Amino acid sequence: MTEQHIIIDKKPSVVTIRLNRPDKKNAFTQQMYSEATAALKAADEDESIKVVVFEGSGDSFSAGNDLNDFLAIESLDETAPPFKFLHLLNKVNVTIVAKVNGLAIGIGTTLLLHCDLVYSADNAIFALPFVQLGLLPEAGSSLLLPRIMGHQRASELLLLGDTFSSDKAHHYGLVNEVASANDLDQRVEQVVSHLVKQSRNALRTSKKLIKTESDTVSERISLEAGYFAKALSSDTAKQAIAAKLKKN
Repeated sequence: MTEQHIIIDKKPSVVTIRLNRPDKKNAFTQQMYSEATAALKAADEDESIKVVVFEGSGDSFSAGNDLNDFLAIESLDETAPPFKFLHLLNKVNVTIVAKVNGLAIGIGTTLLLHCDLVYSADNAIFALPFVQLGLLPEAGSSLLLPRIMGHQRASELLLLGDTFSSDKAHHYGLVNEVASANDLDQRVEQVVSHLVKQSRNALRTSKKLIKTESDTVSERISLEAGYFAKALSSDTAKQAIAAKLKKN
């Protein structure tokens, strides 16, 4: 029986995508990318799903790409599984939460740039060693990292490629919160429980707004106004507002 390297756990409102190759520190293969892409696409299209959680088996989140598997690709272009996965990851509307339980190298770190909420164990180790390998940044990291943390900090992580701690990841804005390794599961469960209580449409539209680029503040106010007016007339909003007014 072939071992499953991507395990999908579907519960009410939540899909967990677990990287399950602990003997290789959950390093990605082409097959894993394809399976993760299919799982993420299904979750995004499922009207019952509000949250997707990425996590890793064993003591690692992901050690990056399996280099032997990567080198075996005959034609590495945007039709290859890694890039299909990254393009989908960037455009889905479902809320994505990452639980970084250990080593997060290469794609194990750049994947986090496309997640909406990231929680890390205090013993997690991160690195973006592309330049050290004679390679280049991927997953849009050359654009997203400077946006998140500024030019100099992004340059430090990408040009030097050294490992860095969960505390630095938090300080630089890559991680929302750091928890002890023993408390990480519980903390992420709390966050997911909070998210699933929210309106699915409100979550997805808010994510879309957060990721939409506008040239001016005025344009963003106009964009938000259209979505806000539509949301205000929905039954979900009316019920939530009525409940809030009743409580007050």
